[in-house]
Amino acid sequence: MTTTATVPTAGPAAAPPPAARGRGRTALRRFAANRNAVAGATVLLLLFLLAFAGPYLTSWSHTDIDYSALREAPSADHWWGTNRIGQDVYAQVLHGLQKSLLIGLLTALTSTVLASVVGACAGYFGGWADRAVTFFIDLLLVFPAFLIIAIVSPRLRDSGWIVFVGLLAVFGWMITARVVRSMTRSLKEREFVRAAQLMGVHPLRIIVRHVLPNISSFLIVDATIAVGGAVMSETGLSYFGFGVQPPDVSLGTLIADGSDAALTYPWMFFFAAGLLVVFVLAVNFLGDGLRDALDPTSGHHRTRRRPRRKGTTHDRAAR
Repeated sequence: MTTTATVPTAGPAAAPPPAARGRGRTALRRFAANRNAVAGATVLLLLFLLAFAGPYLTSWSHTDIDYSALREAPSADHWWGTNRIGQDVYAQVLHGLQKSLLIGLLTALTSTVLASVVGACAGYFGGWADRAVTFFIDLLLVFPAFLIIAIVSPRLRDSGWIVFVGLLAVFGWMITARVVRSMTRSLKEREFVRAAQLMGVHPLRIIVRHVLPNISSFLIVDATIAVGGAVMSETGLSYFGFGVQPPDVSLGTLIADGSDAALTYPWMFFFAAGLLVVFVLAVNFLGDGLRDALDPTSGHHRTRRRPRRKGTTHDRAAR
């Protein structure tokens, strides 16, 4: 008699547990109920579409020059007017928006990854590693980042804007790393981390599989807000000539070029400045919404007590 072994069919290997799916649905409902957060996410999506799809709607490039239209007001040929040398403001602003968004995203991603790795390792291992990392973070916090970048960036003009992203990221991870370190020290005493240690799991695997996922909500919110901060830093440095260098443009360089003509030729200034303000506000709304959605202890989602109807106490006393 022959017996055949039945091999059970495995389900999807990467399927999240029901508890994680439930938390995800709850966070999504909280986020959708926050009108400011939804508005911020919608505006950010529209800004990205405008930056990366908008240039295809016009025949002008950000480097093209129309010598017959110098400082021309918005018209059918130049939708947002031209600047002092005849370049199309619409094409220039969208190219500058592209560059500022790329710099903000890459800077926020790099600084968040660096802060999460360094802070988690310092908090988990403790001892001399924690003391060395803490001393290095405190040392970097003492240095004036804006001044150092302003001194170093002119020497690296030929290296491109990627090096500028690295400079912004190097001086933008320390505060996040200190918070991650404190959260890791607290998580290190939890039962699931203790159990993994007793099972002989490698410390780096514990950090990746158990520590970082439990602080992912903080890292997501921090990275979202860091995008706006990085764009503001890039704009400020480019405004003073220490960021993106000509012939390339960013929102900072465009605002700097049009600031002296803001009252006489407002289209040269207010389109770039307006997009910057809208972007920063949208990032702040999105960051607040993500914080409220991912943080179950947020005060915005406490159940409100129903107001007591007038006359209820008096009626009960009369009965």
